Amino acid sequence: MTRRHRCVAVALALAAALGAGVPARSQPVATPAAAAASAPRPRIGLVLAGGGARGGAHLGVLKVLEALHVPVDLIVGTSAGAIVGAAYASGMPLAEIEAQMKPLKTADLLRDRPREDVPMRRKADDRLNYIGPEVGVSLQGLRLPKGAVAGVALEAVLRRLTARQRDSDFDRLPIRFRAIATDIATSEMVVLDHGSLERAVRASMAIPAVISPVEIDGRLLVDGGLSRNLPVDVARSLGAQVVIAVDIGTPLLPQQEITSLLSVSDQLTRILTNNNVSRSLKEIGPDDVLITPDLGSVGSADFDRIAEAAAAGERAARGLAGRLARLQIDADAYAARAAARTAQTGGGQVRIAGIEIKGVDRVNPDAVRGAMRTQPGDTFDPAVAEADMRRIYGSGDFESVSYFLSKQPGGGDLMTVDVTEKAWGPNYLRFGLGLSTDFEGRSTFNLRATHRWTWLNAWGGEWRNDLQIGNNERLRSEWHQPLSPAQRWFVAAGAEFASDPFDVYSGGQRIARFTRDIEQGDLMLGVPFGRAGEIRLGVVRGSASLGDDTSTIPADLLAPPQSVGGTLLRLRLDQLDSLSFPRAGYALDARLFRSRRALGADSDFDRLSLDAQGALSWRRHTLQLGILGSLALAGDELPFYELSSLGGFLRLSGYRTGEFLARDMRFGRLIYNYRIASPGFLDGVSLGLSAEVGRLTSGLGNQPQTRHGNAIYIAADTPLGPVYLGYGRASSANQAVYLYLGLP
Repeated sequence: MTRRHRCVAVALALAAALGAGVPARSQPVATPAAAAASAPRPRIGLVLAGGGARGGAHLGVLKVLEALHVPVDLIVGTSAGAIVGAAYASGMPLAEIEAQMKPLKTADLLRDRPREDVPMRRKADDRLNYIGPEVGVSLQGLRLPKGAVAGVALEAVLRRLTARQRDSDFDRLPIRFRAIATDIATSEMVVLDHGSLERAVRASMAIPAVISPVEIDGRLLVDGGLSRNLPVDVARSLGAQVVIAVDIGTPLLPQQEITSLLSVSDQLTRILTNNNVSRSLKEIGPDDVLITPDLGSVGSADFDRIAEAAAAGERAARGLAGRLARLQIDADAYAARAAARTAQTGGGQVRIAGIEIKGVDRVNPDAVRGAMRTQPGDTFDPAVAEADMRRIYGSGDFESVSYFLSKQPGGGDLMTVDVTEKAWGPNYLRFGLGLSTDFEGRSTFNLRATHRWTWLNAWGGEWRNDLQIGNNERLRSEWHQPLSPAQRWFVAAGAEFASDPFDVYSGGQRIARFTRDIEQGDLMLGVPFGRAGEIRLGVVRGSASLGDDTSTIPADLLAPPQSVGGTLLRLRLDQLDSLSFPRAGYALDARLFRSRRALGADSDFDRLSLDAQGALSWRRHTLQLGILGSLALAGDELPFYELSSLGGFLRLSGYRTGEFLARDMRFGRLIYNYRIASPGFLDGVSLGLSAEVGRLTSGLGNQPQTRHGNAIYIAADTPLGPVYLGYGRASSANQAVYLYLGLP
């Protein structure tokens, strides 16, 4: 190398050394804070545990997450957690979710069939005090429903909470979502990631023996809490790097509350749930956040206390605000995410292009359509659609009823009504019991059984048989045949034998007892008024006689046998919310019987009878008005089998049951009820007072007699039916204590 070259090399090396010591203006030095700001944020998974009404705590937790601007990338929920999670993930604003959930009442969720949606033929059964569930009967033996509650009322709530779903792929919701259920056949955890959100959530919370299971993709699914109540591992498998887990707890029942098959099943569910939650808690890492609200005495069935649970969830989340704040993003970015989540898609009114009935086998689909007010060409109304579902379920032919909408290529939406026929049908058995006593030797006992064979033809023909033995004996068989698939008209042909006590009193003492025996057949043409009532017109033929029981006079000397024949016009309306403990509505049963020799009767007469009642309530207070009456028109004399009886509990309380026999009778009562215990699965407990007055005419030429009675009672709805314990007083000489199982 020449001297010149060596000088140049040294100069270049010196320049390089000096340049390395001075930072360039275009390359700023990276600080630790700047590096943290530029790092991608962790993917956050929200895990919401099950626990029934205690799941209201999830609402409070979400409220805090929104206030702290903590983003949620995916949600995994079980049971109650699936309810809140699905609604939130599908884009419903939190305030709207709260507005839907906080007014929920336990009684509303546990009652699948409001009486207003039940056909008149089924409403009349409420007088018979059936005990236990409807039983299916077939050549293979007896079959029972899979749950005490079908869940139809619950499904209506879930449809409202998931109404924003627009895609069957849960990955394409505004927030990715999974619902957890359990396969009852294999005990495996099932992660639901597609289909109807409402059905997925319904499956996730199907408590065994309480709410019927749900079949999805060929698997029979029940409560996800049995396999994974706090599904932390599912959130991890979906890519969650940080888990916010909300454990609302499932406390075990104390021994004194384990009193029935349902409570034993409930306790087993709680045990299994607690065991798998213990395993899931071990999966919580140091970067995760576990929120455990203190819910105190709020129970899983206390849906009336969702607001309390929400407040507890908010308190618990605010207590961890420091840890949650590390996950927050800036306000503008969070606002953009929130706006994207709640943005409405589609918009505008939905027109029903057609209606499809799915799942029917025995039942004629036209009968399902006939129960619907929604028709092709209508603008979709969710409230009308829900009422349609209740009426379809109220027919008694299905164990589940639902619907969904799907876009049609030519415009409009197809409404698909998805039903599941009762697996234990179409032959049904029900058993009932009724008893009463006045603790002075006058007691009654009746055992009942009813068999129904439904859908014997395409128009819905039904054969029904009723048997009752005891104080009042009855055997009736009836064929009920609608005259079109839509069931707008019907004919009914029946045959009946009835034997009832026929007591004769003098001075408040029974001096003789006979039996009033009637054998007759009838043929009726009828028209139902939707679910509100029906009218029937037809002919009746038969015979009536007095039978010997306890008397010194032979029955046939007192009243010889009579032939019965005539026309019967009957109008029945029933819009009461409950027959045992009505709080609203009205009911009417009016009959006009015209006996005619031309139709085989021994005498001509006309008799009009009326039974009407109504109720109105305010909070815990209820007033009930009842009117009974019978009248021989045009002053006709009536045969013994058409005489009316009065007396007994709430029918002139204080007097003996059936103490008064009359040709003409008018009776009215006013009852005040105060609800002591709120309803739940049953109707609760009430304290009642009654004022009663009756006016009776025993025969031609007799002066009417007016009688008064009063009663005080306590009544309770029980698994055996309504029970009344009461005291009645008409005077110092006419008073009694009554115990009733069934309707008085």
